[in-house]
Amino acid sequence: MSLGFKEPPFRITPDTDYFFPHPQYLTAIGHLRYGMLTGSFAVITGEVGLGKTLLCRYLLRNLPNDVQTAFVFNPQQNFLEILKSIYHDLTGENAGSDSQADVQALLYQKLIEINASGKRVALLVDEAHRLKPDVLEGIRLLSNLETEKRKLMALLLIGQTELENTLKSHDMRALRERISVWHRLRPYTRTETIAYVRHRLISARTHGDFGLTGPALNAVHWYSKGVPRRINLLCDRAMLMGFVEQRPEVTFGMIRTAASEVQGWMD
Repeated sequence: MSLGFKEPPFRITPDTDYFFPHPQYLTAIGHLRYGMLTGSFAVITGEVGLGKTLLCRYLLRNLPNDVQTAFVFNPQQNFLEILKSIYHDLTGENAGSDSQADVQALLYQKLIEINASGKRVALLVDEAHRLKPDVLEGIRLLSNLETEKRKLMALLLIGQTELENTLKSHDMRALRERISVWHRLRPYTRTETIAYVRHRLISARTHGDFGLTGPALNAVHWYSKGVPRRINLLCDRAMLMGFVEQRPEVTFGMIRTAASEVQGWMD
């Protein structure tokens, strides 16, 4: 990568090396860690492009020492498949049965063993808005497993705002009453957008001072509405122009051109 960067600073892949320590993300991580350590039920929601998957990966990379996790990244499965996925994550082995009752019994025994070893278990579900209602109910019942002292598994759901509508439905009231932490992510303000862009540039820079002008930074916020994925799309496209044209910085006009080119991708 030229322009003084080791790699493109604005790729949209959820790379934890570029985690932006925004207060709302640190708060969300604090809520999720609390849920892990107490066996609680925590929910984090946000619109598309606000960094939820990156938040998941950062959390998994920085787990408390006494927590073991099962991570469901493909929620469009039936409950038996979810059970098998959880069992595999916790044991590294396949359940070896297609009976839901058998797999559930095996999982319960494993949770007891982990608890006896002094560790805690957390189930983290990304894209949780895609979970079917019957699977959500199954997970709720699974999270009810407990000893006299504590829950055997914490439940952490991260998803788009559609998850809120699902959880607010009458059929989900038993699950909703279990939620101890509910945090919603929001887009960045103008000041936060500028801080985010500069953070990405600094994280990828090896030398030089290539960056965006003040008007360009303001334009990034205007066109992106403070959504990180849109910010990345705009800045990546504008930096490509800078690379091709060998410009010393990204200007307002380059951001405006980038916005016209990627607007369809951002809708």
